[in-house]
Amino acid sequence: MRPRRSRALLPIALALLLMTTGVATPGRLAAQAGLADQASLFLLLPISARGVGMGQSMMASHGSGDGVWWNPAGIATVRRGDAALHHSQSVIGTSEALTVTASSSLLGVVAVSANILDFGGDIPAVDNSGNVVGKILPRNIALVGSYARSLGHRVRAGVSYKLVQFRFDCEGLCPSLPTTQASTSALDMGAQFDLPTSVPVTIGAAVRNVEVHLQGGRDDEADRLPTRVLIGASARYTIPKEYANDAEIRISADVIDGVPVGEPLPRVGGEFAWEGRAFLRAGYLFSSGTSESGGPTLGLGFVAGRLVIDFARVFSGLSADAGQAPTYLSLRVTF
Repeated sequence: MRPRRSRALLPIALALLLMTTGVATPGRLAAQAGLADQASLFLLLPISARGVGMGQSMMASHGSGDGVWWNPAGIATVRRGDAALHHSQSVIGTSEALTVTASSSLLGVVAVSANILDFGGDIPAVDNSGNVVGKILPRNIALVGSYARSLGHRVRAGVSYKLVQFRFDCEGLCPSLPTTQASTSALDMGAQFDLPTSVPVTIGAAVRNVEVHLQGGRDDEADRLPTRVLIGASARYTIPKEYANDAEIRISADVIDGVPVGEPLPRVGGEFAWEGRAFLRAGYLFSSGTSESGGPTLGLGFVAGRLVIDFARVFSGLSADAGQAPTYLSLRVTF
């Protein structure tokens, strides 16, 4: 078992490394390139306990605002609207994400979202005499606007625009460690298609974290956001009543790859639903060894009126190796 002190220092060391990248680089474009280094971590962290419990195989999932964080086409079937709060805790830090969706039969579905990753382990700021006079607070923030709509009875399409910011804020005086912030933006685009089969099958695909260059200039290093290409499918099977009353099983599988493609990694998940009110989920992510969320996952879900509660746990990866397996909790209210 690793000493507790080593675990406590890990978020601080990570934040110091990120700050070195972000602060020491001059110029706005260079600052954006520095942001891209750590955004590779931030933008790949999973959001929503349901998605984590399903092994992150969410390309074909739809019907809730969770699609903002996976495939924006998935929000096209939100009936009236919902609001969800997603919490996660790992050795990297604490993440809080909020999504609100609104639906119109004529205009489609829109969603606004925000995600804040607090790395924790506040960095002390000292004066020339060595006295602690403040602290540096390392955070990542993503603001997301999404739009999706159905194109006929079987096709859905969606897009999300993300503004990502890397911040070092100061509480008190910070003479020893200069604060900074840098921003970049990206697009997610996705589509889904329901196959005309007797067993309901949906396929989905998305491209995530495509960097948008808002400046007139261009830096060769600025194209380093973690662009990902994903494709997947899900099938839903209703169990005959002679075996189970009002129960169904959903199976899903995704493949994720970087750009350029060449190292595809599969993700699989399953969900057992009883009366549409209780859910048991399990999944597995095949990882290259650098993923925070690789390995097996397990999730639970409950519906109480308009409130949906989901919980998930990841059992391997960076956090688990450090003695703090990631946990995820989501609360969603439907309108």
